[in-house]
Amino acid sequence: MTPPLRQVLKDVLAGHRLTEEEAVRLLSTRDRGVWEIAAAADELREQKVGDVVTYVRNQNINVTNLCVNACGFCGFSRKPGDADTFFYGEATVREKARQAHERSVTEVCTVSALHPEFDAQSYVDVYAWIRDEAPGIYIHASNPMEVAYAAQKSGLSTREVLIEMQAAGLGTLCGTAAEILVDDVRAVICPDKIDTATWVRIIKEAHRLGIRSTATIMFGHCESEADRARHLSVLREIQDETGGFTEFVPLSFIHKNTPLYRAGLARPGATGREDLLMFAVSRLFLDNFDHIQASWVKLGTKMAGMALLSGADDLGGTLFEESISREAGARDTDYLDPAEMRRIAADLGRTLRQRTTIYTLLPG
Repeated sequence: MTPPLRQVLKDVLAGHRLTEEEAVRLLSTRDRGVWEIAAAADELREQKVGDVVTYVRNQNINVTNLCVNACGFCGFSRKPGDADTFFYGEATVREKARQAHERSVTEVCTVSALHPEFDAQSYVDVYAWIRDEAPGIYIHASNPMEVAYAAQKSGLSTREVLIEMQAAGLGTLCGTAAEILVDDVRAVICPDKIDTATWVRIIKEAHRLGIRSTATIMFGHCESEADRARHLSVLREIQDETGGFTEFVPLSFIHKNTPLYRAGLARPGATGREDLLMFAVSRLFLDNFDHIQASWVKLGTKMAGMALLSGADDLGGTLFEESISREAGARDTDYLDPAEMRRIAADLGRTLRQRTTIYTLLPG
């Protein structure tokens, strides 16, 4: 006999570890039970991390939009010969790193398309240029797909690439390229990307080398609730083993300019109900994660505020420069002033604090 929803939530708050089947049930809720799930997640958030809302003062550098892949959910990548391709060479990357330093940015994040001529040294060079121009800044960069690509292009193992990146200044790895960690779904949305097992292997390699990472999910396209639950389970299993994830970041699919949507293979993004449940169920299911980020770039600031009432505790970064979500059709993605973040937090009766990439709170 299936226990009532309130009993399941009561059990979770008492320490019960949700099963995948229970997660599917919660993610599938379509009535006022959504609010009960969100309230339980918010209570658990308060127990785990208190009432502080955090953010990081960061800047993105998307080095190029030239890409050998053609992921169906991406509106950012371009092919050689396209009219609007770009590639930032050394001088531009150095200038952007100097700008970050002048803006008192603590983190530079670089994730780019897979340039046809990139190899391991290409990524190492970018990190070195940033480190030169912005000494002391934290480099949060690349992802398992880029690591695998650099390894393949350079004839190295992925572990060797990670060691080279770490030596060049890489602090933490982006947990993107995860999308949905179910290969049947990946075959539809990103057939040229690494499979689930490879993504997991590279993340574990990074964690074992002391390179921590974020964890993400990209949802609201053609996946099911069961696929989302499976994805969460994969992440929880990794965290049980390595403890290397710093945060979980649900990324709501921006559909408008993507080939997947235009071909009729994806929904027009997640609904508000799905967004809220993704944050809430993630908080309840990922009992070995402290931090869940509400990406204002993907959600907009109003929905990000609602996510903070549904289990999230972080608003992400200031960014200063954002190309990937904008090209997919998102609006107002380039910069969010900490003053606006403070207004969002204060509206919920919570306090905004600046953090580092690895969630050390900064003074003030």
